[in-house]
Amino acid sequence: MGGYDKDAVREVLDKALAENRDSLTAPEGRKVCIAYGIPTPGEGLASTVEQAVTLAKEIGTAPGDPVVMKIVSPDILHKTEAGGVRVGVSGDEAVREAYETILASANRYNPDAVIEGVQVQQMLTGGQEVIIGATTDPTFGKVVVFGLGGVLVEVLRDVTFRLAPVDAGTARSMLDDIAAAEILRGARGAEPVDADALADVIRRLSDLVTDFPQIREFDLNPVFARPDGASAADVRILLETEEIVEPVRYSKDEILATMNRLMHPRAVAVIGASNEDGKIGNSVMKNLINGGYTGEIYPINPKADQILGRTAYRSIGDVPGEVDVAVFAVPAKFVPQALREVGAKGVPAAVLIPSGFAETGNVEGQQEIVAIAREHGVRLLGPNIYGYYYTHESLCATFCTPYDVKGGVALTSQSGGIGMAILGFSRTSKMGVSAIVGLGNKSDLDEDDMLTFFESDDNTTCVAMHLEDLKDGRSFVSAAQRITKKKPVVVLKAGRTAMGARAASSHTGALAGDDKVYDDILRQAGVIRAPGLSDMLEYARGLPVLPTPTGENVVIITGAGGSGVLLSDACVANGLTLMDIPPDLDEAFRAFIPPFGAAGNPIDITGGEPPSTYEATIRLGLEDPRIHALILGYWHTIVTPPMVFAELTARVAAEARAKGIDKPIVASLAGDVEVEEASAYLYQHGVVAYPYTTETPVAVLGAKYKWARGAGLL
Repeated sequence: MGGYDKDAVREVLDKALAENRDSLTAPEGRKVCIAYGIPTPGEGLASTVEQAVTLAKEIGTAPGDPVVMKIVSPDILHKTEAGGVRVGVSGDEAVREAYETILASANRYNPDAVIEGVQVQQMLTGGQEVIIGATTDPTFGKVVVFGLGGVLVEVLRDVTFRLAPVDAGTARSMLDDIAAAEILRGARGAEPVDADALADVIRRLSDLVTDFPQIREFDLNPVFARPDGASAADVRILLETEEIVEPVRYSKDEILATMNRLMHPRAVAVIGASNEDGKIGNSVMKNLINGGYTGEIYPINPKADQILGRTAYRSIGDVPGEVDVAVFAVPAKFVPQALREVGAKGVPAAVLIPSGFAETGNVEGQQEIVAIAREHGVRLLGPNIYGYYYTHESLCATFCTPYDVKGGVALTSQSGGIGMAILGFSRTSKMGVSAIVGLGNKSDLDEDDMLTFFESDDNTTCVAMHLEDLKDGRSFVSAAQRITKKKPVVVLKAGRTAMGARAASSHTGALAGDDKVYDDILRQAGVIRAPGLSDMLEYARGLPVLPTPTGENVVIITGAGGSGVLLSDACVANGLTLMDIPPDLDEAFRAFIPPFGAAGNPIDITGGEPPSTYEATIRLGLEDPRIHALILGYWHTIVTPPMVFAELTARVAAEARAKGIDKPIVASLAGDVEVEEASAYLYQHGVVAYPYTTETPVAVLGAKYKWARGAGLL
């Protein structure tokens, strides 16, 4: 983007940093804004009373127009607190008095402060007060914020975040993404604000902080948004005084080269393999052998000749052939030396099961192994993990229970306990899995490496990830934006509480210490955020089963009025659109339901209906092209027993598919215990069905819609 005066900004920043300052004065902030075309009101700096009087006359659009006066001092950041701000000052006498009062207050507040003078500024009135800002997030780097501004900003926290830089379209989307969006559009007959002007300020500010990473936080608050433009009344800029360290990043090809050898190894070595039951090195060996892995398995143990019938080697250096993966099952203190030997052997990937590193406070020990690995070109998975599974290679490199149900869902977890919950759920729900990977301390390999592999992996159709933090938020977002165009990604982000990296001294910084940053940026990345563990698992299981909808019209067909109301509520909660049924379709449904039933949406066929009523209405719902998805509410009666309902629904859906009609269908089954078997039968036949809940089936359908919208498929 041309038209920016970068030299002017560089000059201001260099001067402040040379003076060891971590903030800019208001006039410096205005210079920076002007250089990037960010509109600010007319102003000037007065170092005497008479200069202030002259400026006040020149700045207003007419003589006597009110002005704002503010102290200018590199040592006074919170001007209002210091009594250093006067608003609506009008006339020569008032200007003189305000000048003297501001100086006196500032001297009382901080007698040692260097005072450069008083800023006299054209007073902006009218319009909506909004905040536009940027901060440096510990996870995502430069992040832009937009929301309601002025004094309300930290009370209401009605803001939205995006990764910088933002383009014009993303900037515009931010205006619609706050709760108060309606106010900006002109609620109750008010004139709408100039949305293009606001979006332009957002974009320019995001370009500025991208071009100058040494700007740590940037507040424009308030920005007065009016029908005829936008102007920033107050500018606050904080600088980064510490060195900015960029994370180590690998290219897509480099990541795939390692990940392909990790997931499709021809040979695996187990460092610390053991014959002794109950040892981790014994469990890993048994899982590899009994899991059916067909590649070479090399046990490494200096004290054994044979382990579980395989030749053991004193060191990995003694192994005759190439090795793709080394699985470590030795205590933490032996890892560095063994890792050097693994590096010397040219093994590309080390899987570190042992704990006793950063998670116990041994940060130096973890830094040491990362340094050894980098020096030898070894990528590390872990430490502090259960290992990993890749079912399509019958690869079970873990000390936990084996798992072999092949399917399309890949799962990762930062925690071992969550990893095992995934395993049990997968088995019980018969959800086939392509991979289950423990990430643990994420000393090296992390979620973006996994996404890069799963994107290219033909065996994976959906990814679900449990994470407590992201090591490199930017790399995660770029990997996620690529894969989510083709495959859904579900994220369970643990830790929803505010944990700002350091106490923030700007509004933007204070707002960003919040889970809202993750919320907005994960959505920008195209991933679906699950509220809890069971949601993540149910989304992962259900999303690959449901076909992608082609439009937003959802119809509920129910045999129970009460279920219909709850299903409608669930649709609203999950962002689904209940179709307005046109008269001809309404009439078509009425032909099948009793006179005391209710057409409309939900379509209530009532409880006493025979199987034929369910069948006819479901068929009509599938065959009318204006309907894009069906939600079924069933309740258990002797007239239509659960398995009868399940079989007829599966058959009608299969007949529609044979005609090329494939719409998402979800079902909620209320009844006695037989509805459990009926739900399982429906799931196996492509209908996402649950007993005893109206919320879960609709939430899974909502997740499918979120993904389809994000991927641009609707």
